[in-house]
Amino acid sequence: MSSLKVYNSYTRQKETFNSITPGHVGMYVCGPTVSGESHLGHARPFITFDVIFRYLKHQGYKVRYVRNITDAGHFEEEGREAEDKIATKAQIEKLEPMELVTKYSNLFHWAMRQFNNLDPSIEPTATGHIVEQIEMIKTIIEAGYAYAVNGSVYFDVVKYAQHYPYGKLSGRIIDDLLETTRDLDGQDEKRAKQDFALWKAAPAEHIMRWQSPWGEGFPGWHIECSAMATKYLGGQFDIHGGGMDLMFPHHESEIAQSTICNHHVPARYWLHNNMITINGKKMGKSYNNVIKLTELFSGDHPLLEQAYHPMTVRFFILQTHYRSTLDFGNEALQAAQKGLRRLWDAYGHLQNLQHPGGGPSDKALDEKVLQTIALMEEHMNDDFNTAKTLADMFELVPVINSLREKRYAADALSGDTFIKLQLAFKTYLEDIFGLQSEQASAGADNDRLDAVLQLLIEIRKEAKTRKDFATSDKIRLQLQELGVMLKDEKDGSVGISYL
Repeated sequence: MSSLKVYNSYTRQKETFNSITPGHVGMYVCGPTVSGESHLGHARPFITFDVIFRYLKHQGYKVRYVRNITDAGHFEEEGREAEDKIATKAQIEKLEPMELVTKYSNLFHWAMRQFNNLDPSIEPTATGHIVEQIEMIKTIIEAGYAYAVNGSVYFDVVKYAQHYPYGKLSGRIIDDLLETTRDLDGQDEKRAKQDFALWKAAPAEHIMRWQSPWGEGFPGWHIECSAMATKYLGGQFDIHGGGMDLMFPHHESEIAQSTICNHHVPARYWLHNNMITINGKKMGKSYNNVIKLTELFSGDHPLLEQAYHPMTVRFFILQTHYRSTLDFGNEALQAAQKGLRRLWDAYGHLQNLQHPGGGPSDKALDEKVLQTIALMEEHMNDDFNTAKTLADMFELVPVINSLREKRYAADALSGDTFIKLQLAFKTYLEDIFGLQSEQASAGADNDRLDAVLQLLIEIRKEAKTRKDFATSDKIRLQLQELGVMLKDEKDGSVGISYL
């Protein structure tokens, strides 16, 4: 078996993967900022790193996968002005900030379930780790690499770059940053334009604020991930993942902060997925081509010709190597839809086929199947190349169809090869790629809806017991508006009918 090789963005080369602790992997992936609904751009990184998580587990590693939720601050160093996305969106939607955070966190988790993504091992939030962030900022100040001014704290990039290779991950040259850094609110507080915020003093109108040694304020964006990664994975861990758009300034800043606090680069391997485009254009509000995941699943967007099932989207993403640009368009998605159905149809027939045993196998066919199965693992070990692995599986589809249609003798494959073929398809399609048939995922949704309905019935029953008839009637009437009729039976049970 070939060893796993990964492309390390930090060294810009493919390297053999060796975990710090044999048999264990620590992986940190930057999660969403929950100031709005998840869109198509969120699908690629979280599906990519879900497959990486699955494959590492398949290889026998015990994986601690940490994916954070950014629910505070998110001070935009590269934006037009300093902005707290959570607070700004909360004002627009007339919600308390944490009410907004809960709304969009729930929606994000719902979307991840539609894609059949596994839950991370730990999902910390920025607001739940303010103490850790403050302590890390204190350490950076004590080391002489940060300074406080007017209640804010900034990281001294110029001083850091005199001792450490700032810009190595992103390829940025520090002298060039003087010309490219934009003017921001509070810029005159900084010693240099390149310096970034570790802590920001909260203006009077700012709702989300915490006490700190420097006054009331909120954390900078970058310090959140450094603090949470250190807490749950230690001073150095195996893999740090995210989209290429995070390499600068976010990951570059993480490296600087963590290096000062923990005395080395936080992760050994930095993995970055490439960006997506929509019909050849970068996704952005100015192009009016930001497609929310709910719109993608329902087809309710001007750029979409139809609704696309989450499994079609997942399959489409896996058809391209994660480090290559991926262009979304109706024609490509519809081709992926057909391809997935063809592959899943072959898989279904393969699982139902019975090997009769007995006669001599076709040695050439046997060898072809075994070589192709071996290639699947070889390609996954080559920097998680899902595209080539899927191509290998499509090479085997005609063999499966020929067995089904009896164009090959029933025992053309040896019993051992036949079992390996069945196992390979199950392992890669379901366990590693996380794909499901559309019917299976629809059934899972129905099971969840049934569980929610039973929960509402139980809550209504408890409300009636407390003589809280207002809540009881509200549940019954709102379900009725949704076409679900509840009928209280004499024996205490509740009948359900649908309009």
